[in-house]
Amino acid sequence: MLSQLGLFFILLCPANIIGLWWAVGSPLVMDPNSICRKTKRLAGKQAELCQTEPEIVQEVAKGARLGVRECQYQFRFRRWNCTSHSKYFGKILQQDIRETAFVYAITAAGVSHAVTQACSMGDLLQCGCEATRSRAPPLPPAILGSETSAWEWGGCGDDVDFGYEKSRQFMDAKRKRGKSDIRTLIDLHNNEAGRLAVKNHMRTECKCHGLSGSCALRTCWKKMPPFREVGDRLLERFNGAFKVMGGNDGKTLIPVGRNMKPPDRQDLIYSADSPDFCIANRKTGSLGTRGRVCNSTAMDMSGCDLLCCGRGHREETLLLEENCLCRFHWCCVVQCRKCTVRKELSLCI
Repeated sequence: MLSQLGLFFILLCPANIIGLWWAVGSPLVMDPNSICRKTKRLAGKQAELCQTEPEIVQEVAKGARLGVRECQYQFRFRRWNCTSHSKYFGKILQQDIRETAFVYAITAAGVSHAVTQACSMGDLLQCGCEATRSRAPPLPPAILGSETSAWEWGGCGDDVDFGYEKSRQFMDAKRKRGKSDIRTLIDLHNNEAGRLAVKNHMRTECKCHGLSGSCALRTCWKKMPPFREVGDRLLERFNGAFKVMGGNDGKTLIPVGRNMKPPDRQDLIYSADSPDFCIANRKTGSLGTRGRVCNSTAMDMSGCDLLCCGRGHREETLLLEENCLCRFHWCCVVQCRKCTVRKELSLCI
């Protein structure tokens, strides 16, 4: 049976699959067969991939979970902490706010990253390591920090183009033109920004060959950045996101404000101001910050002044059991005692 949470997100976003992937804890994101069998609203390339490449769907689901975890990490100290609570998260997806922009971008990035990683690990028959034959000739050795050793493309480079394309096919679901056209342009733009946060920041890794580690020859390949770097980069784009409005032709987006340069493909964009997320409000998707743990000495987003929205905080003492006095016994057991630890917490009121 399709869980109530999964069904909620399908009904919420019938024209876009993003809500579906964020059904955290639902069998929907665990079982690709459920995604394809239960979601009758899938159409076009998505439905085609469900029928012909279900193993790709499994990696898409992994990528969505990767995006969920990274979003919750990046927003862990903010008033909106990327909650996946169904009654509130759905309202976030219905708005054209900064937070929604980040959700779309990090999900598209997660899908691209996961599918590409599966190719490199040999988990998919449709792809593998990046083909280096079409790659431009290597740069001069000095670029890689050595003026003496020769090097060549080889190894198992990440086929990021394949992951990019599968992410595009799944995340860029076509929507009906009309009232939602500007929203569609914004969503598609943020999807692309997420994918480019992976694709445009590939790094070169090399392995030395030669007697006694002389590194007379090096084989080099392209690797994706760690996903934490992708999240960090998208958070920077979130902080500098562009507010836009629709052009008269219904096909363009115009930045709001005087003398503002138009956003580039890697920028995040939105069209509506975010709520303050201080007080619980199901209509806007705000859980509020009452009861959140804050840092009474910090001056950043995690500080009690900002996180508690000026309402103040209270101190609470918890007694926790933790492993302590651990000893390693040959071979190969670690034995620990249980110690009671007093932990002081600051909680928003």
